[in-house]
Amino acid sequence: MTATTATATTGTATTVPARPRGRGRAAAWIILLVVLVLGAVALPLLLSGGPPGGRTLDPADTSLDGSAALARLLKAHGVEVVRVETADAAVAAAGPQALLLITEASSLDHDDAVRIAQAPGDRLVVGSVPYLDVLAPGVHRKGAVRTRSRAPECTLREAVRAGDAYTGGMSFGGPQGAVGCYPAGDGHALLRYTVDGHTVTVLGDASFMTNLRLAEDGNAALALNLAGARPKLVWLAAPEDPSDDEPTETGDTDEGARSLGDLVPGGVKWAVLQLVVAVVVAAVWRGRRLGPVVVERLPVVVRASETVEGRGRLYRSRRARDRAALALRAAAADRLAPRLGLPRTATAEQVAVAAAARTGRDPGPVLTLLCGPPPGDDAALVALAADLDTLERQVRDS
Repeated sequence: MTATTATATTGTATTVPARPRGRGRAAAWIILLVVLVLGAVALPLLLSGGPPGGRTLDPADTSLDGSAALARLLKAHGVEVVRVETADAAVAAAGPQALLLITEASSLDHDDAVRIAQAPGDRLVVGSVPYLDVLAPGVHRKGAVRTRSRAPECTLREAVRAGDAYTGGMSFGGPQGAVGCYPAGDGHALLRYTVDGHTVTVLGDASFMTNLRLAEDGNAALALNLAGARPKLVWLAAPEDPSDDEPTETGDTDEGARSLGDLVPGGVKWAVLQLVVAVVVAAVWRGRRLGPVVVERLPVVVRASETVEGRGRLYRSRRARDRAALALRAAAADRLAPRLGLPRTATAEQVAVAAAARTGRDPGPVLTLLCGPPPGDDAALVALAADLDTLERQVRDS
């Protein structure tokens, strides 16, 4: 950008470069951004205190590969979780009212598999577990499939209530009468059947049970429904590494003698100090530009009941029964989704199908109730609201 100045004596024009205004502001933003990015990258590395890792599918492990979150959810729902490391301990803890969980992290040989297959109670086999022909006789692998979010597409209550889940890994075929869910390849990623009085459930992938994937889709609901089917869950985990419990070279065997400051890595203090300095600099810089605080009156507080009544009167004055029905149906679907184990992003059709399965009603009227045409008059709108309340009460009481 240039500015032109005229000389009175000579009458000639001189072009002088103007001072750039945004250059200093851009430089300050770049410096602040670099400081914040470096702090955000360095702080997690310092807090980790070592390389990531853990015991895969272990109910006592809190790493991304562990399953401590699922174990706590099961205990919160009244399920007794018994962690064992050997097949003998698993057989000793099993019983008619217990469910024995075998994952791909379980260390088994053929004799262990035979003893587990002869133990009382039901079995849940998850992941690429060896000796599947012993643990789940009659089930055969059909081929590896990609692990992704899949719909249940079956009548098994545990899967229908959970909805979409992160499954796959392996596709299975089963004996006559077996129920298959989550179609994958030429078979199903989940298979359940009964053999010798035991209910056996087989899944091709165990990622949905880990701390990393538990909060996605309906993974938590599926894991709770399957692993919490019995009052007692015997979880066969991999043995712990004995080296983890060995004392260090300094001879500190009493963990209680170590203070909280000793447990914090040394670089964390410097990282926190850098972040504090960056925040203070940003506050001072932005504070000078914003100027003094301006006192203004707070907005008027309106009661929720008055807001709802006013909105209803607007709908009524405009005869907007279609908008009112859409609002009632959307609100009902939002309240029903978490009760049915569905994500917030579930469509009204998915909520209707799950609600019909939960209450035992015909899916057609439920679909019409949640996804049907707008009511023709005010009486039909009132009836729609009453029917939605009835559906929510049935789902809540089921």
